[in-house]
Amino acid sequence: MKRFLFAMLILCTLVTACTLVTACTRGSEPVTEGKLAPDFTLKDLSGREIHLSDFKGKVVFLNFWATWCPPCREEIPSMMKLNRAMAGKPFEMLAVSIDEGGKDAVENYFKKSGLMLPALLDTDNAISKRYGTTGVPETFILDKKGVILKKIVGGMDWSDPQVVAYFNEVISQ
Repeated sequence: MKRFLFAMLILCTLVTACTLVTACTRGSEPVTEGKLAPDFTLKDLSGREIHLSDFKGKVVFLNFWATWCPPCREEIPSMMKLNRAMAGKPFEMLAVSIDEGGKDAVENYFKKSGLMLPALLDTDNAISKRYGTTGVPETFILDKKGVILKKIVGGMDWSDPQVVAYFNEVISQ
């Protein structure tokens, strides 16, 4: 009888564990082009909560970066130029910092470099993990409905005229 009860206890534990694992992983589909971008809430440098869903109706440039990342630092000036080129259009740039130092690290970097982006803080990497980033920089381009059009791994010149033309085309759709 003791063996039977022990076996049942083990079986119940395994069934519970499998159920929990299934429940936790269900709904965590890979984030890929052509799929709806997962919504999230992060704080900006002023402490205000920003929800990705607030930008429905706009093309979203979602960039994951860090202050310690050389390719990230190299692409920031071109990101700033792109952001200026898209001013007044249904476009939103969100630069998600994965720096563990959070607000202080990002503000210090901006202060020292003289650069500035609309930064959000993902200090525990929860959102970057949810998006399946493998490093920084990684950028997701979302259409006005929140569908991922492109995922770009690595840095690039965002101010290139062809890139600006691409964004203008996506905005006009």
